[in-house]
Amino acid sequence: MISTRVFTEKEKLGEEEKSEIIDFLFDHLDEYGDAREDIARCVGFALKEFPSFGGFVVVSYHEDKISGVVVVNRTGMTGYIPDNILVYIATHRELRGKGIGKQLMKETLDMAEGDVKLHVEPDNPARYLYEKIGFTSKYLEMRYKK
Repeated sequence: MISTRVFTEKEKLGEEEKSEIIDFLFDHLDEYGDAREDIARCVGFALKEFPSFGGFVVVSYHEDKISGVVVVNRTGMTGYIPDNILVYIATHRELRGKGIGKQLMKETLDMAEGDVKLHVEPDNPARYLYEKIGFTSKYLEMRYKK
């Protein structure tokens, strides 16, 4: 049985829980992840610990252990950019293929106010889940790094 909790600026995470979530994402995003510091900043933005538009964190649990995490940041750009960006989604590698990611996506999309965008690498198998749910590819993203 999977249960979920949602954390926002009003429903705060304790420091220990926050560290567990950051560690979980760092460990289970595999090659699609970021540095622990970047994940921590993203979670902080979602919880409005820094100046931001906020967002939310959805955490699923299986037998009292984290089984999946989603982090969504609000963009503040309604109308010309989707209202939300789903920055991270990860399921525990030993529990993949059991519908946890799909359940997390459904709950996330139901909770989000406005449109949602996400970035996914073309070779990421999760891409097929996103397409089944209704995400489409509108743009080719290009970046300039300094």
